[in-house]
Amino acid sequence: MSITLVAVVVALVLGHVAPSLVTSVRQFHWYGHWLRWLDERFPGDGFWRGRYGIVLALVPPLLLVGLFQWVLHEPLFGLVGLLFSVLVLVYAWGPRDLDVDVEAIIDAHEPAARREAIARLWPDGETVAADGPALVEAVFRNALRRWFGVLFWFLLLGPIGALLYRLVALTAEGEFQRALPHDTREGARALLSVLEWPVAQLMTLAMALVGNFDTVFQAWREAHGNSLQLRTGFLGHAARASVRSELAEEAEDYAEEGMVQAMRELPELRDAMSLVWRILLVWMAVLAVFVIGGWVS
Repeated sequence: MSITLVAVVVALVLGHVAPSLVTSVRQFHWYGHWLRWLDERFPGDGFWRGRYGIVLALVPPLLLVGLFQWVLHEPLFGLVGLLFSVLVLVYAWGPRDLDVDVEAIIDAHEPAARREAIARLWPDGETVAADGPALVEAVFRNALRRWFGVLFWFLLLGPIGALLYRLVALTAEGEFQRALPHDTREGARALLSVLEWPVAQLMTLAMALVGNFDTVFQAWREAHGNSLQLRTGFLGHAARASVRSELAEEAEDYAEEGMVQAMRELPELRDAMSLVWRILLVWMAVLAVFVIGGWVS
């Protein structure tokens, strides 16, 4: 878990210090070529074009990463393995840092520039919405896809887990989905739901701890987060309720003090990003406790 802490810090720092360099490194063209090769190699009905065909695409790269993960675990007291883990997490993170994209939206004052910045929070082909609630949900959807999904599976499985999540996300709803057979794509989406559901639950729990617990809990139940349906819509519903509650409390505090609240641009967006940072800090604090506990024992 200490490796996880180091790797996450490095990924975040690199995203701020050298965003262009990191984004240019996070390329998955090789995976797109691999998917197209599989599609050409198996043109007829068969396993590849079925619901579980995604397994053919995932197994070879994951086996390769798993082999490196196993071989590099021991040399130089684990330092080589640490470096490999950091590199894989940085590669699977993103592809762009979420807070950088959010700041670009806030700093864009021209309508065209703002629309272009907002569009980066939506997958290709989806309708872009610029209203406050939609932006809040987009921030949390991107937080799940760019940060927390990768982090969770990296924590459980190491580098192979981080790459697994990123490849499945790219296959299910990323840039390569349109090149896949229908059933293969649907299977990838089902697998992505399985990978994301526990992450969304833990994000919602952390949100309740750093925000208004009753508000988040009520929204979570209203969106059927307490059911076993593998859907993550409850995360966006809880996020909207939490941000709305925080903005209302902030306005009430200003009113009680007899002050006029300063009007901020895109207040929902700012509060949503602040909430995401607090959730990440909770996750990191829990990891730090486990690390310290492991060292003490």
